[in-house]
Amino acid sequence: MTHKNESQNQPIHPASAGKRMLTGAGIGLILISFFLLGAGDPNPEWPALWWIRPLLVVPAAGALGGLFYYNMDHLRSRGGWREGFAYFLSLVVFLVVLWLGTVLGLASTMWD
Repeated sequence: MTHKNESQNQPIHPASAGKRMLTGAGIGLILISFFLLGAGDPNPEWPALWWIRPLLVVPAAGALGGLFYYNMDHLRSRGGWREGFAYFLSLVVFLVVLWLGTVLGLASTMWD
């Protein structure tokens, strides 16, 4: 009789990819919404619906950051220093992707 390790029965992904992506997109949407609401009056040279682009691009970037976090579950499940490294790398990648999405979303308008 062989004895199986309990960790082998545990799923590697505690949450689905869609849930992680929705969480990342929600964070991006909240951040860009606060930024846009505090912006004041838009420049008259900008297109009439200039605010739609950042409201689409930034949450999409947040969703990509959430997907990266999901993909790091394999490294996090090993424990030890790998777990800490996976959390750190996930945070850094999420912040960089969110920043790049913000720059791309606000290019030619607020970020000129």
